[in-house]
Amino acid sequence: MWRLHRAAVTCEVCQSLVKHSSGIKGSLPLQKLHLVSRSIYHSHHPTLKLQRPQFRTSFHQFSSLTNLPLRKLKLSPIKYGYQPRRNFWPARLAARLLKLRYLILGSAVGGGYTAKKTFDQWKDMIPDLSDYKWIVPDIVWEIDEYIDLEKIRKALPNSEDLAKLAPDFDKIVESLSLLKDFFTTGSPGETAFRATDHGSESDKHYRKGLLGELILLQQQIQEHEEEARRAAGQYSTSYVQQKRKVTDKEKIDQLQEELLHTQLKYQRILERLEKENKELRKLVLQKDDKGIHHRKLKKSLIDMYSEVLDVLSDYDASYNTQDHLPRVVVVGDQSAGKTSVLEMIAQARIFPRGSGEMMTRSPVKVTLSEGPHHVALFKDSSREFDLTKEEDLAALRHEIELRMRKNVKEGCTVSPETISLNVKGPGLQRMVLVDLPGVINTVTSGMAPDTKETIFSISKAYMQNPNAIILCIQDGSVDAERSIVTDLVSQMDPHGRRTIFVLTKVDLAEKNVASPSRIQQIIEGKLFPMKALGYFAVVTGKGNSSESIEAIREYEEEFFQNSKLLKTSMLKAHQVTTRNLSLAVSDCFWKMVRESVEQQADSFKATRFNLETEWKNNYPRLRELDRNELFEKAKNEILDEVISLSQVTPKHWEEILQQSLWERVSTHVIENIYLPAAQTMNSGTFNTTVDIKLKQWTDKQLPNKAVEVAWETLQEEFSRFMTEPKGKEHDDIFDKLKEAVKEESIKRHKWNDFAEDSLRVIQHNALEDRSISDKQQWDAAIYFMEEALQARLKDTENAIENMIGPDWKKRWLYWKNRTQEQFVHNETKNELEKMLKCNEEHPAYLASDEITTVRKNLESRGVEVDPSLIKDTWHQVYRRHFLKTALNHCNLCRRGFYYYQRHFVDSELECNDVVLFWRIQRMLAITANTLRQQLTNTEVRRLEKNVKEVLEDFAEDSEKKVKLLTGKRVQLAEDLKKVREIQEKLDAFIEALHQEK
Repeated sequence: MWRLHRAAVTCEVCQSLVKHSSGIKGSLPLQKLHLVSRSIYHSHHPTLKLQRPQFRTSFHQFSSLTNLPLRKLKLSPIKYGYQPRRNFWPARLAARLLKLRYLILGSAVGGGYTAKKTFDQWKDMIPDLSDYKWIVPDIVWEIDEYIDLEKIRKALPNSEDLAKLAPDFDKIVESLSLLKDFFTTGSPGETAFRATDHGSESDKHYRKGLLGELILLQQQIQEHEEEARRAAGQYSTSYVQQKRKVTDKEKIDQLQEELLHTQLKYQRILERLEKENKELRKLVLQKDDKGIHHRKLKKSLIDMYSEVLDVLSDYDASYNTQDHLPRVVVVGDQSAGKTSVLEMIAQARIFPRGSGEMMTRSPVKVTLSEGPHHVALFKDSSREFDLTKEEDLAALRHEIELRMRKNVKEGCTVSPETISLNVKGPGLQRMVLVDLPGVINTVTSGMAPDTKETIFSISKAYMQNPNAIILCIQDGSVDAERSIVTDLVSQMDPHGRRTIFVLTKVDLAEKNVASPSRIQQIIEGKLFPMKALGYFAVVTGKGNSSESIEAIREYEEEFFQNSKLLKTSMLKAHQVTTRNLSLAVSDCFWKMVRESVEQQADSFKATRFNLETEWKNNYPRLRELDRNELFEKAKNEILDEVISLSQVTPKHWEEILQQSLWERVSTHVIENIYLPAAQTMNSGTFNTTVDIKLKQWTDKQLPNKAVEVAWETLQEEFSRFMTEPKGKEHDDIFDKLKEAVKEESIKRHKWNDFAEDSLRVIQHNALEDRSISDKQQWDAAIYFMEEALQARLKDTENAIENMIGPDWKKRWLYWKNRTQEQFVHNETKNELEKMLKCNEEHPAYLASDEITTVRKNLESRGVEVDPSLIKDTWHQVYRRHFLKTALNHCNLCRRGFYYYQRHFVDSELECNDVVLFWRIQRMLAITANTLRQQLTNTEVRRLEKNVKEVLEDFAEDSEKKVKLLTGKRVQLAEDLKKVREIQEKLDAFIEALHQEK
């Protein structure tokens, strides 16, 4: 019983411990009890026979409350008997609450950690903008150092001041409404007074008075302006108008001239691009891909014949020969209607025209052929002009005028160069016509003096072809006695076997001519002293340049239907209208072609055989290259020589640059910097003088001299590569071309403008440095100084020798004598040398008493001398003495580097002149390096670009190529190429002509 009672007491104590303990948790494993049984097994319980566990003395710190003092345990009263108590709900509730707190705290910690990780991931995904800070200029980051933003903010007005400065929008709206009412319909005064009626009665009188004053003031201002304008107009109206007319005319002429030059410039560019496009197309067509059969385009007969005439035209103009292939030559007096007849045959207004002004300035060859669309195009262009559209017609006329002006040389009015134009359209007769400039009788102002003779020579050159068809145009509205062209035609074709006479402006002739029989005499060939195959009468319009071809044709048909000449049988039906004329000319043209083309082909075959035989005998081992092919070959050689400039080693560039630069500046360095500074007595003055003179020299002259030297060096190297012999295979036929390209490229090339500024900074920094780092640099400076001084000493010795004449050795060996002047110089030199021996530290200039002493000493020996001669001799003698002294001092300074490095003060070894020459030498080396970089990185490429531009310009200028590529070989190759091309085209045309038969 006692044991049971003791166990019960112990259980009560345990319950009190569990209930009241808050600071200490012992090692009793309460939480490890079984979930079903919550009873405490005590060691003294009678039902237990377990071993008593050892008491654990370790404590777990769960919070900061573990350090609190222990409470006194309040024991429950002892009850005898065993009453087991199993109700531990406070402990269970505390355990659950503690678990919930840990869950909440754990969730909070875990969520915070997860949020932090997510934020870090997002931050890592954002790019690092610090790498792009270089985009923003440094001045933006340093702006607060230069600008006080706080002061600016204080200086700006605040919001209240800005509100005061802002306009009053209510007043503005009110003023606008008043102005609106003021400018409504009606008289200004009435409208203004009517607008004031809408206000209150108190404002009406005020507004009426104010607006009335405004109206009165406006009327007075207008009256004063009119009076001033009237008064000024009385004195200056006529003068201003006359001056304005002259000024406007000059401006219009100047603008037209500028516009013409601009158009010609772009015309040349367009022709160059079209030429390149044509050559590229030819290369593509010539490329023979295996397995691919290119479709051969079949050309029309007239197109093939036109190509032959184009080639022959170039051949005739270049080699002063004339082919005998047929063509229709349109000749007539100026303003006789040649161009109009040609336009009626071509059924389009394609030529520029002017009232009485010469518009046809060069021959225009028009090839007419039948086609589905009415179009026109030039032989050297792929652009087609739609002749049914007025815009294309205007563009075509403008293009023809531009080409004419381009062909005309400076100082001339007309040109023999031919413009080739192809016109295709439905119903056109196939033929080739050449429109020539109109024959004139008098040379007017603005024309070249030889215009009349040039037109006659061009016309004769085309008409003297025995197979050419002459289309003689005669103006029917003027007297027959005033005709010039009929005499010319009668001389070229006296029998009239190839002449067709055309009388134009018959409508005007019928009205103006009193006797209609005169027109009949002209058509029958009885009035003019010439004969013709046929006679035609046409009407080519009413004189209005804006008329269409259809309107002119309708007018012509209507006129001849109603004409008395046709009704009275003075004119026959087949002799009128341009349609009948076109058919007759076409038939005559093709008849002449079939009769003469084979004969012309045979003559060109013989010419080709002769030329090929001459080439084989004279140039058996050379390929036949014409002028263009030779130019391309020379172009490649020149570009290869320019590229070889980039292969020059940097060492070679720097050596020649440094040597050339020193040769250019050595005189200035020694005469203007070193010698004046060396006359000073101490090193401080020497360094000050040197620094000042070097600074002035660097700021003004040195960078410019350096750029000049670099440019001259580049020219010399470029000339060396262009002119150096290439061995036995060198072809001297390119020498003139290469020399011209070299001169033009050098003339166009200009050094970079910013080079001098960068050089100035580099040279200034190099000359400011005085620190010689090692003995090797010291020795190099001494060697450089010795070379410079030795060269100057040698020049001085030569000057003294020329001054005093030959010495005794030369006088005895070479039988030379001194002149009287040389004798005086020699005596003066000897006297001055005695003075220098007495005082070796003599200053650079002679005092007046010393000059007098020297002169007296010479006079005592019977030598009369002038003081100026003494000064001149002294200059050379002292210069030689100074240079020898400087060289001796330079030898002493060889062992002075240690003193210089340790900054020892030794008057005998003050080697400031060595430091000066080291600075000059270092500046030369740095400048040469900088110029070499500019040369290799920039200037060589720019020179290569200039050479390419010059070659492109020369390639477009045929006259330049003829002038630069000359010789019998070139001429023979050109003849061979042209004759072969003509013969091949003629053979193809003859074959097609036979097939058509």
